[in-house]
Amino acid sequence: MNIEQVRFNMIEQQIRTWDVLDTDVLDLLHELKRETFVPAPQKPYALMDVELPLAPVSATAKMWPPRVEARVLQDLDLKGDERVLEVGSGGGYLTALLAARAKQVTSVEIDPALAAFASENLRAAGVANATVAVGDAAHGWPSARPYDVIVFTGSMEVVPDQVFAELTANGKVFAIVGKAPVMRAKILRRIGESIEERVLFETMVAPLVHAATAPAFVF
Repeated sequence: MNIEQVRFNMIEQQIRTWDVLDTDVLDLLHELKRETFVPAPQKPYALMDVELPLAPVSATAKMWPPRVEARVLQDLDLKGDERVLEVGSGGGYLTALLAARAKQVTSVEIDPALAAFASENLRAAGVANATVAVGDAAHGWPSARPYDVIVFTGSMEVVPDQVFAELTANGKVFAIVGKAPVMRAKILRRIGESIEERVLFETMVAPLVHAATAPAFVF
C-alpha cells in the first residue's frame, strides 16, 4: 500500500468535498501523519472516513473522521497567537493539528491511559507547544484560563455557562450540542456579555464523560 497515495485520496475525496479548501490546513494534513497517532492495530484504517476506535488503549474512545477534524480546524480560523483548551485528547492528533495553528494547547483527558498515549504521540511528533493533563474538564478547566479557544471533542446537551467565563473577550468555543438523533456542531463566540452562535454541520458523536445536560422539562 502506498500510504502517501492513500493520504492524497483522503484529502481529495473526503476533505475537499466537505468544503475544506484552506491550503494551509490541507498542507498540514499532508505533513502531520495521522497514522502515527493511533494504536498499532488501527494504523491500516487511520485514513479512512470513519470514527476510528482507539482500542486497545481505550475500550470506548474514538477519533473523529478526518473530514471533521479538518473542517473544525478550518472553521476555527486560528491565527497563531491563541491559547487553546482541548477537552478530550484521544490519541493527540487533533491536539497536534491545533498546536500547529495556535500558540499553546492545553489538552485535558479524563482517561489516564489515553492521556499517556496522547502525550507520547505528541512527543514523538515533536509537538512542543501542547501539554496533556489528566482530569475532568467537561465543565471547564480554570487552572490555565483564560483561553482564546475551547474545543470539546465529545458531545453535550448544553454548553455550561462557566465555560464562557473562561474565555477571553471575543473567545470562541467549538462544541457538538444536542442528543441523539440530533446533534449540531457549533462555534459559539463570546461578544461582551452575549454569545454569538454559528452552526457548522450536523453530526453524531458520543457524549463527553460528565457532559452537561439540559434541564428536565417540568409540567
